[in-house]
Amino acid sequence: MQTLAQLKSGELAGIKRLTLSENLTAFPVEILTLASSLEVLDLSNNRLTTLPAELAQLTQLKIIFASNNLFEALPEVLGLCVNLEMVGFKSNRIRQVAEHALPAQLRWLILTDNQIVTLPDSLGQRPRLQKLALAGNRLTHLPQTLAQSVNLELVRISANQLSHCPEQLLSLPKLAWFAFAGNPFSRSDDRVNQVPMIASSRYSLAQVLGQGASGVISQALWNSPQSEFPEAIAVKVFKGEVTSDGYPDDELQACLKVGNHPNLVRSLAQVNEPGHLALIMNLIPAHFTNLGLPPSLDSCTRDTFSLGFSLSIVQIDKMIAQMDAVFDHLHANQVCHGDLYAHNTLFDAQANIIFGDFGAASLYQMLTPAQQGQVKRIERRALAHFIEDLLGVCAEHDQGSGDYQRLRQRVVEIQGQALLG
Repeated sequence: MQTLAQLKSGELAGIKRLTLSENLTAFPVEILTLASSLEVLDLSNNRLTTLPAELAQLTQLKIIFASNNLFEALPEVLGLCVNLEMVGFKSNRIRQVAEHALPAQLRWLILTDNQIVTLPDSLGQRPRLQKLALAGNRLTHLPQTLAQSVNLELVRISANQLSHCPEQLLSLPKLAWFAFAGNPFSRSDDRVNQVPMIASSRYSLAQVLGQGASGVISQALWNSPQSEFPEAIAVKVFKGEVTSDGYPDDELQACLKVGNHPNLVRSLAQVNEPGHLALIMNLIPAHFTNLGLPPSLDSCTRDTFSLGFSLSIVQIDKMIAQMDAVFDHLHANQVCHGDLYAHNTLFDAQANIIFGDFGAASLYQMLTPAQQGQVKRIERRALAHFIEDLLGVCAEHDQGSGDYQRLRQRVVEIQGQALLG
């Protein structure tokens, strides 16, 4: 992160990335002096309400973040930025998105947690659009023009007011990660009670193990001896009312509905108290580690991996077989995971995997049989990408093997089946 003082002094001349968070109420005009170099501008966590028309002078600008500000409309000047690809205005007060506010080169749009009721038809007229995050708004419908978004791969529309399943999305040829829980069309009054309800006073949180968009996972200790549950447990305490993927309660319901499977984190109990929603789970053994890393700004929707990381074809084959079983189990229970990625997968030295993170999961038993089939085909594309990503880190000496070629052909077949329906 840089400072406004550094910017004004000229110390930042020629930089490509600028992050300013100083409770700003006005756009610092000195940013315009970086027009020939600036590619990424992050003005999140300020108090901005507008951007000047002169922003279009930043001709090298590719990415702008302005989350956690006070915007009530998406600035129309964004549509004039000739090279702008990624727009992130999460957690503002945006009600209006004008027809011309979306840049022509738009590839990634994040408008999560705003107050948007409608979106312009121009959204479906941005041919490069790959990633669309709209959870936590007030959308009652989506533009029909989204049927033209043939490159759209990831969509988050959870926690809105959509009364009908958006058919224009279901047939998109590349859509692979789809989250839609928490809308009237996907609402279910059936509560899943496969695990007991317990009081949060029965345990104490210990060290934090990890956290994501929807909550914080901690190791926990029982406050008194008991025989009902394993001694080693983890607790996920859900955050707030809405996350980047949707409502915490929808995630909890998906975790419970999917039930138990050897390659899923096992749910043991739930807590539902005022201000405290939590899921008690088996503690994952310490020898498991993350299989992948989340997508980068460059990869957009595809996973990344640590530099030099590789797997043998034997390991890959075993992992894929386990993920196949997870996929079948999820959809046998009519749960769309929505985030089937290597970065949501843990593995050990024996290539055993544990799959988790149900933040983007959606139940779909309320949809028509045809819609259910389309949802499953969408997720099957994510499975194909999972296989393809693992083959991308296959050890070089295994890339000519018969198993490698077999799995490569399987990716082609899955993608073909998804296109054919």
